[in-house]
Amino acid sequence: MAQSSHGFRIDRRKALLCGALCWLGVVLCTLAVHGGQAEMLDRAGLLFWRDDTLAPRGSTKLLEMVRDVTALGGVLLRNLLAIAAVVGLLFLKLRREAALFTLTVISGWLVSGALKALVGRERPEIVPHLTEAGGHSFPSGHSFGAAVVYIAMALAFAALSPRISVRWTLIGAAMALSLAIAWSRVWLGVHWPSDVIAGWLGGAGWAFLASALLHRPAKAIEEELSEADSPDRA
Repeated sequence: MAQSSHGFRIDRRKALLCGALCWLGVVLCTLAVHGGQAEMLDRAGLLFWRDDTLAPRGSTKLLEMVRDVTALGGVLLRNLLAIAAVVGLLFLKLRREAALFTLTVISGWLVSGALKALVGRERPEIVPHLTEAGGHSFPSGHSFGAAVVYIAMALAFAALSPRISVRWTLIGAAMALSLAIAWSRVWLGVHWPSDVIAGWLGGAGWAFLASALLHRPAKAIEEELSEADSPDRA
């Protein structure tokens, strides 16, 4: 990461490289789904760890834990946490990070919706759905949204620490949490494995790309807010 005026931010070139690699994975997944090459892997992945009744192996407590994990990527809780993060960043006077985080989340939502409309894949029906789910299946909205929000949030709050170990621990934890949310969607039977792979790669990739591509607009918003608060402004 590189030093900024009030903290640290990820190096632009590294962010672009990470984002580009992730989105290359999204393109490959999309081509595999369209060409039918993902069908065998998807079926095997969805049926893995399931018994003869097609229910996932494990206790009812495990099922509840998986539902709790998937709830962290749901629209309501995810957006509440995102709003709380913006409020926290503004309270800490990290206006540029707050603006960048907001722009990243909003643009990520638009990108995810566009991909879903473009591919239009139906959800799997070969196993029972253990939670409610609607809309198109590819890419997984839970996986995409969770990766965008949690990784972008980690990148924003990493600006608070001068220690690289702390910054990368935050980012690594966000990536692990969003991966767990992605996995839960397959476990609950509402997504094919390729849906969540593409969703997570797309969300993570967008979080990194936005940190580089939307930095200047976020800085402009920060400057506008600073000018508005200036007592010298007429």
